Amino acid sequence: MTLVLPCPAKLNLFLLITGRRPDGYHNLQTLFQLLDYGDDLQLDIDPSGAITLTPDFADIPADQNLVVRAAKLLQQTTDCRLGARMHLVKRLPMGGGIGGGSSDAATALVGLNHLWQTGLNEDQLAELGRQLGADIPVFVRGKSAWAEGVGEQLQPLELPVKWYVVLAPNCSVSTREIFSNEGLTRNSKGITVRAFLEEGGKNDCQKVVEELFPQVKDAVDWLGRFGPAQMTGTGACVFAPFETEEEARDVFAKRPTQLNGFVAKGVNESPLHQRLLK
Repeated sequence: MTLVLPCPAKLNLFLLITGRRPDGYHNLQTLFQLLDYGDDLQLDIDPSGAITLTPDFADIPADQNLVVRAAKLLQQTTDCRLGARMHLVKRLPMGGGIGGGSSDAATALVGLNHLWQTGLNEDQLAELGRQLGADIPVFVRGKSAWAEGVGEQLQPLELPVKWYVVLAPNCSVSTREIFSNEGLTRNSKGITVRAFLEEGGKNDCQKVVEELFPQVKDAVDWLGRFGPAQMTGTGACVFAPFETEEEARDVFAKRPTQLNGFVAKGVNESPLHQRLLK
């Protein structure tokens, strides 16, 4: 049995850093908006027990790839003797702040739990994801959600449907580098869901990233001519919402030639979960 499963992108519609924890991580507030666009992960059972991933990614050794680590963690946790041959079709830019690696890993956990019939429930899979990365649980649970803590305390929200232009400046931003930057705001006052829905919110990481990567500021400034543009996550991607697909595609077609990106619809349920429930 071969499974080909989506690994959807996400946007942080805002991101506030409300404090630094004793373990070095940061407390935050954010709203994860899932998109109907992303990578694809093909999964096949390998009876030998081996776990492999193609293609090779030059910047990431195989044993450090989140997809491989997720598969091995599930295998070890459940004492599963089956392995997997995995093939990743990569569309989302690395270091873009749109959750590519985290979503890929979540799809590996959810898909292999299904394929291997290891029987873990959503809470157990989300906990495995949390061990690998703070953004993975939202993809495991598959709902657009308000998030607090380090991003693992999730409250699903039904958000109004918007179309998004997402632009990817030609740079890769290290989350670790941004969160360790001395200029980062770490004492923002938290807001309520209602306050965000009425007034919107900002991204505390954006100022630092724009100073380090002027091309991110240039992308925000250009997109801001057409709508309320801001950066997602720790960057480098920037986005703006639009009411219709036609409006979003019209703006995207006008983008500067040096900017890659895509147009996507915001969704409240992950395409991964929709596929598995068919």
